[in-house]
Amino acid sequence: MHNDLLYQIALTLIPGIGPVKARTLVAYCGNAESIFREKKDHLIKIPEIGLYVANQLRNKEVFQKAEEEITFIAKNDIQTFFITEKKYPERLKQCEDSPVLLYGKGRMEMNTPIVVSIVGTRNATTYGKSMCQEIIQGIAHLNPLVISGLAYGIDICAHRNAISAKLSTIACVAHGLEKIYPPMHTSVALEMMNQGGLLTEFTSHTRMTPELFPMRNRIIAGLADCTVVVETDSKGGSIITAQIANSYGREVFAIPGRCHDRHSTGCNQLIKKNVAAILNCPEDLIEYMNWNAEKKNQPKQLPLFTELTEDENAVISILHNAGKTDIDLLSHNSGIRFTKLSNILLELEFKGVVKSLPGKLYELT
Repeated sequence: MHNDLLYQIALTLIPGIGPVKARTLVAYCGNAESIFREKKDHLIKIPEIGLYVANQLRNKEVFQKAEEEITFIAKNDIQTFFITEKKYPERLKQCEDSPVLLYGKGRMEMNTPIVVSIVGTRNATTYGKSMCQEIIQGIAHLNPLVISGLAYGIDICAHRNAISAKLSTIACVAHGLEKIYPPMHTSVALEMMNQGGLLTEFTSHTRMTPELFPMRNRIIAGLADCTVVVETDSKGGSIITAQIANSYGREVFAIPGRCHDRHSTGCNQLIKKNVAAILNCPEDLIEYMNWNAEKKNQPKQLPLFTELTEDENAVISILHNAGKTDIDLLSHNSGIRFTKLSNILLELEFKGVVKSLPGKLYELT
């Protein structure tokens, strides 16, 4: 396990490799260690990888940092979630730009039947706080997992109300797990450890910069079945989260506000532009999402996995007829671009339908 984790962390530290390229490399090579052991002339033939990234994968300095991170993980009782592992959040796997590696602290189960993200302004009004409380209390009987970002305002309100309702709640943060930001929310974060915890894609001692927050927001959006925006101005992190959730094909809801209330300007715009559905009460959310009390105890997989997509069926049909097939030929015969096909094959592996073989070959299980 230590060896696997070493390569997994090292992969995320390579310059020029973001989440999309990392997923492509995992799909092509099978696992993190195989990526580092792959021949350079093979790596440069992988679409969107190129010579620069292939050369960077020969950089041994990242392994020292990875070793340091493993020591930090062991010392601080931190969990890791790699994208090929069953414990990795299933909803997040569906997002093309999802992180290949997550770090978590607490007692967290992210593959529960119902997951809702709740976000909003840092300058929450009494109205916003009361609506946040009403929504959480109104869906508490469904035992949802509540996701937010631990920030001031609506975020911390969502976490506190989830704890009060004895619900699991996870805070996605834009920094490593050696600290809690903002420090004022440390007591809430510690209380969350028994009912969820903290989650990040960033290694310890990552310097917090503005561009990390939109990255964090995509995790908030990708983890959930839907995102609820309680209060927000026309710009800011909540709008970004809503737009990302919408781009993922997830449902977005917004609490309407008074026309000239700047704290509700963003919510009203999301509704006006049909990015978000209007949400007046928790019953609206339950009805729109087709949630009910019976669903929370169903042991079966998420509905998202009960059927295969058209592209997945096309790939399966080719493999059924041709047997073992390499990824380049699959791309040519299916007409699916390589990057998208890599993600499809990775997802079919998660579902237990397809398995990868040496030499970039794939076959049905």
